[in-house]
Amino acid sequence: MVWLIIGLVLFFAVHVFSSVRGARQKFIARIGEGPYKGLYSLVSIAGFALIVVGMIKAQPVELWAPPEWGRFAAIWFMPFAFISLIAAYVPGNIKRITAHPMLWGVTLWSLLHLLANGDLAGLLLFGSFGLYSVHAMSSQSARGAKSATQRRPVFYDVATIAIGLLAYWLALTYHGKLFGVAVS
Repeated sequence: MVWLIIGLVLFFAVHVFSSVRGARQKFIARIGEGPYKGLYSLVSIAGFALIVVGMIKAQPVELWAPPEWGRFAAIWFMPFAFISLIAAYVPGNIKRITAHPMLWGVTLWSLLHLLANGDLAGLLLFGSFGLYSVHAMSSQSARGAKSATQRRPVFYDVATIAIGLLAYWLALTYHGKLFGVAVS
């Protein structure tokens, strides 16, 4: 569990630091933008790697019995999380609904996995990602993030949905091999 906690702290410390614009700008002024981006990437990757190792090594510590319907909710609503994640990178009309499609996808992913899991490692992982996503949306909105206003061809939305559903199908199919928990 120690590796998981260290990984989460590293990963989110660098992400939260980047939202503190004054401190971030001072740091960039001191070391330069290129080195900052490199350091940011290295710390993020190291944190993520430690999160993966921590989840693999975490001993199961059950905190609550998840409701039976939580697993079904995750299966049925995760496609929306994948579509939201894809929408962050495709110039479609979904961005006219929210300025934060990726963060909404991560928030939904987190909540659905908290419904389906009742262990300490899951609470740390999914809870921290969910809380960070809400923080990041608030921080970005406070800095002026706005939903897109330009209409895009519907093709982009169809492509977003198709790619999101394909990604969901792949995650569902290989969940056991990737994460050690088969979804059936």
